[in-house]
Amino acid sequence: MAAEARGDGLGRALLDELVERSEQAGYWTLSAGVFPENEASLRLHKACGFREVGVRERLGELGGVWRDVVLLERRSTLAGT
Repeated sequence: MAAEARGDGLGRALLDELVERSEQAGYWTLSAGVFPENEASLRLHKACGFREVGVRERLGELGGVWRDVVLLERRSTLAGT
């Protein structure tokens, strides 16, 4: 099912909605952690206003292997104004 929906814009729609609701609620920062090889997710987050703030080494485990995680954040354009 997930593979069939890939590329249909659902992820973008969901992340856009999250950003919109967080702005309305006055949240200052959204944070995300993504495996570095998940280039599609990194592009999506950056397209929605997130920026890379660092890499945590061996932070997440997948399939018994400890993995690095790219940390991203998005600061509000409305909160505090």
